[in-house]
Amino acid sequence: MNPPVRLAIVLSHPVQYYSPWFRWLRANTPLDFKVFYLWDFGVTRQRDPQFGATFQWDVDLLDGYDSEFVPNVARDPGTHHIRGLDNPELTARLAAWRPEAVLLFGYNWLSLQRARLWARRNRLPLVFRGDSHLLGRMGPGLLRRLMLWLLYRQFAAVTYVGAANREYFRAFGVPERKLFFAPHAVDSDRFLAAAPAARAQAAALRTELGLTGKRVLLFAGKFVANKQPLELLRAFLSVAGPDDALVFVGDGAEKAALTALAAAHPDPCVRFLPFANQTEMPARYLLADVFALPSRGAYETWGLAVNEAMHLGVPCLVSDLVGCQRDLVRPGETGWVFPANDLAALAEAVHQALIASPGELSRLGRNALARVSHYTYQQAGDGLMAALASLRRR
Repeated sequence: MNPPVRLAIVLSHPVQYYSPWFRWLRANTPLDFKVFYLWDFGVTRQRDPQFGATFQWDVDLLDGYDSEFVPNVARDPGTHHIRGLDNPELTARLAAWRPEAVLLFGYNWLSLQRARLWARRNRLPLVFRGDSHLLGRMGPGLLRRLMLWLLYRQFAAVTYVGAANREYFRAFGVPERKLFFAPHAVDSDRFLAAAPAARAQAAALRTELGLTGKRVLLFAGKFVANKQPLELLRAFLSVAGPDDALVFVGDGAEKAALTALAAAHPDPCVRFLPFANQTEMPARYLLADVFALPSRGAYETWGLAVNEAMHLGVPCLVSDLVGCQRDLVRPGETGWVFPANDLAALAEAVHQALIASPGELSRLGRNALARVSHYTYQQAGDGLMAALASLRRR
């Protein structure tokens, strides 16, 4: 492979899934890169309005690779609107570092558009990484389709995270020769290393919550409508027996409705745990026999919690609109899949998960671990390096 380029990476903020990948790239490849962050969410205490909680991640997101924060002058900083990432110094910072190529994570913010235009003016090749898909929705109208076609043709290479994401890029005219598989992945080493202690913590949690001997279905994440936690609760209440339990971990706008519905049906067993930080999550996953992510619409572009659960050998129940479903969750192989807008199908999938034998759950869990072993930082790094090598051949 040709020597890698000197790469500037522009990313909104430190992300618990990407920072360990950058650390892995620094330790395991010769790639010369620097990450330019546009916002300090995740490494300072800030409020996440969807979680309804103020926190910062309890794992180090900055050690082990080169990065810098570019001052953000946005009045309302964040990724929820185009001007939430407004960093006038970005292009000067990039010019001072003198990259040979620029990797953009997304495009839909003011500073990422600045970086794109700066790279184009300076004839630097652009690499794109995103995870959008078209599952469950019609394609955009003619004008937006044309705009996206014109946008993506400006990139010399595009990394895609999975099957649905690949189809999205192909739909907007990205040619096969520009596409490189760099899957979404999580820090599997941290989850595997934490497993022995997490199993003991999970056993203690089961006792504390009165779940000993019960079949436990777990939902962990933001309690927002697009993730369908209320629909999951209704489905569970309609099919569960006395030996079944549903555990919710997290917080959000639908918390009050969830707790009210659960209180109105004291049997079967429903439990709520607060938002859990990164180091607490392995024990939460191992509390469960099955992990559920029933999201609908284009909201769930991937669902990295599924990767985390599967690395711990937990089979998953997901909707067919969750971005990772076609890659990771195979019916009868690694879990259960239901049509996202079919509540009767959700109830049936929950029922099948609750009545599965211990042997069947064990088989599904082993398959889940084997399947997700192909979605790691190694594979993501190989895809990125292949994309960069293609730049040298142009």
